[in-house]
Amino acid sequence: MTTATQSTAAQPSGDPDVRAIAEHSPVLRWLGASGTWVLLLDITLILFFGLVSAHHVFWSSQNFQALALEASAGLLLALGMSMLLGAGLFDLSVGANLVLSSVAGAEVMQHIAGPDGTSNVMLAIVAGLLVCLAVGLVYGFVNGFIIEILHVNSLITTLGTLGIGSGIALLITNGADISGLPTQIQSGFAFRGIADVPLPALLALAVAGVLWYVLRYTRYGLRTLAIGSSLPSAERAGLRVRQHRISLAMLCGLLAGLAGFVSLADFSSTTVNGHTNDALGAITAVVIGGTLLEGGRVRILGTVWGAVLAIVLTGGLVILGAQSFYQLILVGAVLIFAVALDRFNFKRRESR
Repeated sequence: MTTATQSTAAQPSGDPDVRAIAEHSPVLRWLGASGTWVLLLDITLILFFGLVSAHHVFWSSQNFQALALEASAGLLLALGMSMLLGAGLFDLSVGANLVLSSVAGAEVMQHIAGPDGTSNVMLAIVAGLLVCLAVGLVYGFVNGFIIEILHVNSLITTLGTLGIGSGIALLITNGADISGLPTQIQSGFAFRGIADVPLPALLALAVAGVLWYVLRYTRYGLRTLAIGSSLPSAERAGLRVRQHRISLAMLCGLLAGLAGFVSLADFSSTTVNGHTNDALGAITAVVIGGTLLEGGRVRILGTVWGAVLAIVLTGGLVILGAQSFYQLILVGAVLIFAVALDRFNFKRRESR
């Protein structure tokens, strides 16, 4: 009897012989991740824009700091969107939440610090931060309540609250930005950093690290992915799906409120007309980073690389002197491509 025949005979009846199946190496697994290709694309674009920009200004530390600061709010929104998508929900109102939170925070800061922004500065800034977080949290709760208690689709719900939140912010400000905030919010937070990395960027990366840990090692993360993978199975398993998804909507709202404070620190004023496409950017970063639209799979690191891609694209086009509408066209095209690729990969997995 040959060795091959002995090997076959040694297998119990009905059990497949899997001894010849080799595990992929860590390098191949790394290259197979969608987030890896986004990272490689980020590096390629950074090299390209640096080479073609005048005097290689794209590679300057000043430009790096500006891009990192600008990416901070977008990354916070994308992280909140990632957690929601993990449970199969959308939030199109994150930009409106950011604006309304920043308006409320700015009003409080201006009231405490006075018209010249020099009275009770630290109290004003801390109070402004807390108000931004509180408004964002309440905004997220309202979204979650409508979705889970009133049983309205998350896309319709957040499309409606997008208009409501934007309208309230415009009513409060009469369409004009609130300025005259304490200058320390910029000098002590937005423009301060460690090793040329602004504090808001470090804060956003810290949030990403916490959420990665939550998804990987905690019951909360496991339940989030379980709900997104199969809602009926999660309900049969006894998970409190309604409460959990409301908490995710509140988490997304809280991060939008934090992004609102970061925006205030960046500009030292509100930007009531400057966040109309934030939801588009957040969804683009999340999907291209490898998070499933159906839920059940979240790639936090991929979301980080996706957010970097969006800011590198827009920043590079600005450096090259391209008009702003080209940025919208490019980001929209990237989103369509990312979703199409996600659909292709999903159908391929389903057919196996």
